[in-house]
Amino acid sequence: MRAYYFDNLPGDQRLPHDYVPSRPVPQEVLEKINVKHWQIPVEEYEPKVDAIAKERGYKNRDTINVSKDGLGDAYEEKIKNFFHEHMHEDEEIRYILSGTGFFDVREAKSDDWIRLAVEPGDMIVIPAGIYHRFTLDEANKIQALRLFQDEPKWTPHNRSQETDVNPYRIQYLSEIDVGA
Repeated sequence: MRAYYFDNLPGDQRLPHDYVPSRPVPQEVLEKINVKHWQIPVEEYEPKVDAIAKERGYKNRDTINVSKDGLGDAYEEKIKNFFHEHMHEDEEIRYILSGTGFFDVREAKSDDWIRLAVEPGDMIVIPAGIYHRFTLDEANKIQALRLFQDEPKWTPHNRSQETDVNPYRIQYLSEIDVGA
């Protein structure tokens, strides 16, 4: 996974949106905002992903295929929806099996976007309460293993005054020592 600051220039969300020169995000910044990641080769991923799942209490999983073929007529609308800034009340855990894409997460104090460019073998944990969004890159396809602590649910709460005071958002800010 490559992490860097998003350039905020207008244009296709599927483009890299990397500054020139690039502004890489140090590992310490990701740790401070509680974003976790591992690189696990796809050829031997099952025992390692299983061990992380057991350690973190992930009991359920499924596979999602985000592509024009996989989503059909709903593809463009889904991609637009995934890119709305939102938060979840559960962690978002993804292990990339094939394809590539971008998860953007908000750096808490600055409110800058950090772009996480993911590829096969990347496993990421986006904490509950963090504002984020997702998009594919220009290849337009990704297959990911989704892990869940309990029953699979994926309820996005779009950023608003209401989500700014959501208990999960407040807890997240407290965990990273940022006042709400």
